[in-house]
Amino acid sequence: MNTAGSDITKLAAQPAASLLADLDWCLAQAADNQRGALWRLAEPERQLDANLVRLPPGATVEAHTERDVDVLLLPIAGHGTLHAADESIALATHTLTWLPRGSRRSITAGTDGLAYLTVHRARTGMRIQLPADPQALARLEAREEEGADEGGEAACLLPRLCPHCGAVATGAKTAVCPSCDQPWD
Repeated sequence: MNTAGSDITKLAAQPAASLLADLDWCLAQAADNQRGALWRLAEPERQLDANLVRLPPGATVEAHTERDVDVLLLPIAGHGTLHAADESIALATHTLTWLPRGSRRSITAGTDGLAYLTVHRARTGMRIQLPADPQALARLEAREEEGADEGGEAACLLPRLCPHCGAVATGAKTAVCPSCDQPWD
């Protein structure tokens, strides 16, 4: 049996390393007032996401919480400040910062603006999330309870989704999510 052909096929199917971008070139090509993502990792079948983001002088990324992924942030031009919890962290060129999932943060660009690379695990796609408004959630749960006598599966599983990880509760909801051990809100 000739295995040489199958070995070549296996080698050809292996992913290959490749040069993705010259980030200095991406910055140089952008218009002076261009803000936001200048480059994005777009390779198919990837496990990571990465973005080159630029903020003009004094611009901010409003306070937000990234619930799903840890993020590495690497400034490559300019400077700024990361506001996280009760501290401010200076963002200088080539200083690597870890932003753990669940942390609240905002960014303010310095007087020369700020360009930075973010890298994180690729998201698994869109997820359905429960309404943040307690009254809207109560209405949704009440609507599901009213239809409980109809038999079969509820039309909407939103009340059974963990607000932290998106896992679906099977059976009665426990005090904590069995997937991520976070309390149900």
